[in-house]
Parts: sequence; C-alpha cells; structure tokens
Amino acid sequence: MKNPKAIKLINKLIGDVEQNGIIINTVVEDLQNLRPYAVEEKRPLLAKTIRLVFEHIEAYQTFDIAIPDEEPVEGYEDEFEETEVSSSPAESLLYLLNLLAEPENKVNRLDLRAYVEAMQEYAEEH
Repeated sequence: MKNPKAIKLINKLIGDVEQNGIIINTVVEDLQNLRPYAVEEKRPLLAKTIRLVFEHIEAYQTFDIAIPDEEPVEGYEDEFEETEVSSSPAESLLYLLNLLAEPENKVNRLDLRAYVEAMQEYAEEH
C-alpha cells in the first residue's frame, strides 16, 4: 500500500502481533481501519483479504489458517523438497501482514490468493 497512514497501520499491526500475539479486539479494529485504504487505492485483492482476515478472527477468535505451502521455482523442481510447514496462528498472521506490506511482489500476491482460498474453505467447513 502506498498511503503513509496505511503503512503505519500495517507496521503497528506487525509490531503488536510480534510483541503480544493476536489480541482479538485490537487486531480486528486495526484491520477494519486498514481496509478502507485498500479500497481507496483500488486494490480488491487486499481489500478482500483484509475483510476475510478480520471476519475470520471475529468468528473463530483466532487465525487458524496455515502459511501457504512453498511452490517449486520453475527449472528447479527436482531440487524442491515439499515440507510441511507448521505455524502458530500468530506466525501465520504475521506472514500475511508482511504480504500486505509488499503487495507488488508477484509471489506475495499468489500467497495472498492462497490465504483467501484457505479462509473461504475454512468457513465452508466450519
């Protein structure tokens, strides 16, 4: 995101989650305040991701979505070893917040889409 207030809010969220874990009320409120910046910048993927994250945290009182699996890099598939990544809710949320901070990166956009799919599947299952 480009808006200085949005960047400041993302950095605040990252710092809060790093220091205190997921404090539900604070994280939800900050994400709700962040979403209008994504809408204003016409970033539908970011706006949807942010909305799904705060709705998920409100509904389930945690962020129970795993960090997306690594994909093999083209040309290096033989060297790629798939590993199961185990992450805590706070670690996964931190990873997602860092993706939001750098949405121009193609890999970050792919991971954001993976989070959206995972949150939608989670909601259907629960």
